[in-house]
Amino acid sequence: MKKEFNVKPGFSQPTERIKNLKTAILDTTPRIEVERARLITESYKATEALPTVLRHAKGFEKILSELPIVIRDNELIVGTATIDSRSAQIFPEFGPQGLEDEFDTVSTRSADPFAISEEVKTELKDIFKYWKGKTTSEYATSLMDEDTLAAYNAGVFTVGNYHQGGVGHLAVNYEKVLKKGIRGVISEIIEAIKNADQTDPGWIKKEQFYKAALITLKAVVSFANRYAEKAKELASYSNDSKRKAELLKIAEVCSHVPEYPARNFYEALQSFWFIQLVIQIESSGHSISPGRFDQYMISFYENDDSISQEEAQELLDCLFVKFNDLNKLRDIVTATAFAGYQLWQNVNCGGQTKDGKDATNAVSYMEIESMAHVLMAMPSLSIRVWNGTPNAFLLKACELSRLGGGQPAFYNDEEIITAKVNRGETLEDARNYAIIGCVEPASQGKENSWCDAALFNLPKVLEIAMNNGRLNGKDFGPKTGEFEDFKSFDEFMNAYVKQMKFCVSLLVRADNAVDYAHRKYGQLAFVSTLVDDCISKGKTIDHGGAHYNFTGPQGIGSANIGNALMVVKKLVFDNKTLSMKQLKDAMDHNFGKNEAASVAKVDKDEAYDAIAKAVKKVLGENENIDLSGLDLSQNTNAKNGYDKVHEEVMNIDKYGNDLNEVDELTRIGSRVYCEELETYKTPRGGIFNAGLYPVSGNVLFGSYIGATPDGRYDKEAIADGVSPTRGTDTHGPTAAANSVAKLDHFIASNGTLYNMKFSPSAVAGDEGLGRFAALIRGFFDKKGGHVQFNVVDRQTLLDAQAHPEQHKDLIVRVAGYSAQFIALDKSVQDDIIARTEFDNF
Repeated sequence: MKKEFNVKPGFSQPTERIKNLKTAILDTTPRIEVERARLITESYKATEALPTVLRHAKGFEKILSELPIVIRDNELIVGTATIDSRSAQIFPEFGPQGLEDEFDTVSTRSADPFAISEEVKTELKDIFKYWKGKTTSEYATSLMDEDTLAAYNAGVFTVGNYHQGGVGHLAVNYEKVLKKGIRGVISEIIEAIKNADQTDPGWIKKEQFYKAALITLKAVVSFANRYAEKAKELASYSNDSKRKAELLKIAEVCSHVPEYPARNFYEALQSFWFIQLVIQIESSGHSISPGRFDQYMISFYENDDSISQEEAQELLDCLFVKFNDLNKLRDIVTATAFAGYQLWQNVNCGGQTKDGKDATNAVSYMEIESMAHVLMAMPSLSIRVWNGTPNAFLLKACELSRLGGGQPAFYNDEEIITAKVNRGETLEDARNYAIIGCVEPASQGKENSWCDAALFNLPKVLEIAMNNGRLNGKDFGPKTGEFEDFKSFDEFMNAYVKQMKFCVSLLVRADNAVDYAHRKYGQLAFVSTLVDDCISKGKTIDHGGAHYNFTGPQGIGSANIGNALMVVKKLVFDNKTLSMKQLKDAMDHNFGKNEAASVAKVDKDEAYDAIAKAVKKVLGENENIDLSGLDLSQNTNAKNGYDKVHEEVMNIDKYGNDLNEVDELTRIGSRVYCEELETYKTPRGGIFNAGLYPVSGNVLFGSYIGATPDGRYDKEAIADGVSPTRGTDTHGPTAAANSVAKLDHFIASNGTLYNMKFSPSAVAGDEGLGRFAALIRGFFDKKGGHVQFNVVDRQTLLDAQAHPEQHKDLIVRVAGYSAQFIALDKSVQDDIIARTEFDNF
């Protein structure tokens, strides 16, 4: 029976249970725990003679057999990786996550601090000794050549995501477990074994995978049963009759799923959560995304006559809070770039079905309602939009945006499906794409896309081109000419293209080194059973078992490239206002930013002394004269020449104002990266495909770059994603969106990211809501790929910086994710505050 969601203006209130669950997490200090690291180390010490895939499977089995079982107060959906909520386990087999050098600072660092006890420090130090020389990160580094490491260390790119952690960025086939149960997956493997040619030379490897997969699947069933027993135990001594009944229900559910197919909505949610949880216990990869949640959950809701909409909503709300129970430790550099205690668990709704019909259903609306009730950093909510999307659904999603938590993000089916078909996917698979991580599209249950495989610093490549192939003063790339010697704009562009080709080749080498390291040391059996073709091929995802195998690094700083090219073209070659030497000299002196302040201070001091001397001469040297209030502001604007150059630079047309020439240069500047990257193949049998999104790496990457021709000062943050540079999009939101839509989103098939910020008054009322939705449709009609919003005023953000204790529940959109504002590093907070805030349409 089809169930309809009763759509009304606004949102209902969450239950007291949900409020209490949310408060418990927000009030918790994240902590580093040692249990997982201890258990996998003990297992590896006992299995040194076994193949890696079996060693990791047995380690996974030991973890799920002995990890403490915790059911938190008020929970209805259960299962956790840690004793304390919002805490983090350590994954030493991939690397120490930077902790070796941060034991004494991790609790006080500026980005994502974690408490850690002295006992845990001592034990982890001992554990890390065993893993020295045996981790994926160390092996990957050993495979990188000198030039690759030089580029990596200088901020040309970073591959830290998979270099320091496990494989993630997956939207697995949850539906398989929900409808067949773990027993059904086991049967699939047994059938594959029966049908295999065991005389084939590849059989030995396949057999190892199948054995490992069976070990992990049985371990997951045992893990769920441990929760059933724990719930019974808690119920046996509970004096609260209501909670006792809830615990007994939890026991009943956990004893059935995920071993058997789910029979109702509650069991489907709990089965889903066990799978979501154990994938992240198996590996330290993040962005394990539910994907098209409304599509595989709707049948369990519609066929469940025992549950009301209100009961189902509370269960879904419990799940949405539960996403925030998971956490991950990163080193300080990575934590700053990925600030906000994020795991990027992306839940999707809407869009099209596999056969091209509208996919919106009751669960789609319930997801939006849950986000409104919970409004926490996780999960990320992604709304797929096409020309068949019901207007009521789009307006409801816009209502959620108006609440100010940076949720949801909006994605354009018309662009993304076409881009994926262009990469060789079938139309059916492309229509079934799921957004994973930040903004990356992947075919649900069929793709190991290695999204976010690297962050690539586009303006750093421009800097190398401006310095004749030198990287931070040392010879590095091809010799393409000194900046001041270029005689035409085309010569300058050719230098940029040549340096791009060189730097991209190093990026590919680095990513492939990490890929091979996971092939040798990773070999994740459990998650591979839920990605199509792994079982039929007898391969883990690390060995290319998935149906589609991409690698997706993303370029950052598109706007800086476009604006820089525009300045060089217009000021130097078209208008001939500046020479290349003058522009380079101004950049080398940071456009006079520091020197201007110094000159102004000297001028003010000299003026003060001269006036004081003259006054005293008239009134007498012994006269008590107070000149502290003397205003010399008119003398503090002394120009040193370089800041005049900066004024000229800033007066040149900027990307983000619907101006064709600069928008076209931005398109070309970022497309060069995408075109070069797609010429390379991955070790798993796929191709590289580019994205243009930053996470929050635009702040980190800016610190590696000197002043650039677009007027950006030394070490200043670069532009985020495909968004215009902060404060330069001055012609309103429609003009800004039109500029962004002119980029080639189709070639950036690993995803593009566009941030917009509105004041609450701009989207207020029915008229504001209608304009909000119209902006999205208009942007997508022009083939923009993605857009997301912060609806919050500048003063609220400034107050949260000054009084963080009063803003624990302030959630903002950072990049492809939302985060608790007060948990962000100040540099990232400042970047969000500085974004253009539109107060009208």
